[in-house]
Amino acid sequence: MGFYIPVERGVNIYVEDLNPGGAQTALFIHGWPVNHQMYEYQFNQLPKAGIRCVAIDLRGFGKSDKPWEGYSYNRLADDLRIVIDALQLDKITLIGFSVGGAIAIRYMAKHAGHRIERLALLGAAAPSFTQKPGFPHGMNPDEVNLLIQASYTDRPQMIKDFGSRFFARYISVPLENWFHSLGLEASGHATAMVAASLRDEDLRQDLSKITVPTIILHGLQDQICPFPLAEATRAGIRNSQLIPFQYSGHGLFYCEVGKVNKELIRFITMQSGK
Repeated sequence: MGFYIPVERGVNIYVEDLNPGGAQTALFIHGWPVNHQMYEYQFNQLPKAGIRCVAIDLRGFGKSDKPWEGYSYNRLADDLRIVIDALQLDKITLIGFSVGGAIAIRYMAKHAGHRIERLALLGAAAPSFTQKPGFPHGMNPDEVNLLIQASYTDRPQMIKDFGSRFFARYISVPLENWFHSLGLEASGHATAMVAASLRDEDLRQDLSKITVPTIILHGLQDQICPFPLAEATRAGIRNSQLIPFQYSGHGLFYCEVGKVNKELIRFITMQSGK
């Protein structure tokens, strides 16, 4: 079931709600530059375990409205808060992939973990996507500048090139084309602006504010968010658990889809003692 929720005047966020009668609730935030459909192979399985799967398209992406402004982590976290309250979700497992993981972390810090019971970070672009003073990991900011420039000049080629680094295993050409098409559903400007947030935002001070049970799933072969990011995130979130994925690149949700789904189901259903 899909519908829209207004988050400010003229801006509506698309929400997909699968298995609304599920015993547990998981809320999914997608990565850059795709949309909620990237979780297709999670949505095929998690509802079978009695899990309600709620997914959003971030503003500027997928079926959501595409305003000119509002692409900071703070604003995207505020959008998430409005969706959660509008749907009256509670005891949520918040699941964020890549920049979605970064937004989830900012939500936990800015909104004091409002209605979140557990947090799962998949290939998260955290605590910083780019190298900063005192943080030597991640992309060089100039690399992100090239992504921004390409978003405004040849976005289809940029998405294809970026996608070529995404998976650490063979994927079929039709699946590759489908995945790239998800990025083309975004607006070019939103794609560039979220890339700028990835370049500039810093979550190191946010991590200590997370107090809920947290798992960090991360591919050892990740070329987008290298594994040291996961180790730094683990060090910053008290009592968090880091689960390495030996055969995965950034796209661990497909590279090792069976293991990802098993870990998510285990983690989510622990809420009811299963």
